[in-house]
Amino acid sequence: MNDEAGAPDAAPAPGASDRQHDDEIPEVDARLIPATVRHGAILGALGDVQPGDALIVAAPHDPFPLLAQIDEREGDRVRYSYVQRGPDVWKVLLERVA
Repeated sequence: MNDEAGAPDAAPAPGASDRQHDDEIPEVDARLIPATVRHGAILGALGDVQPGDALIVAAPHDPFPLLAQIDEREGDRVRYSYVQRGPDVWKVLLERVA
């Protein structure tokens, strides 16, 4: 996994655009999505993120199973970093680099 790669203050990946500003990063609150469709909904939202853009996911627990699934599907095309680590909510910044 790429746990700490791509911290929010990191420079954009080569070739990435600067279409989003930090205050414009959309947030998906997984706590509001039924568990049976949660991963699918987040993966669908991530699929709409263009290179150089990002998405924040808020979860009720450490989303490491989701991050493993993203690693498996996306490889190096998406990097992530924790923005907040509990105790009540975990937030992860997902950045599409390619």
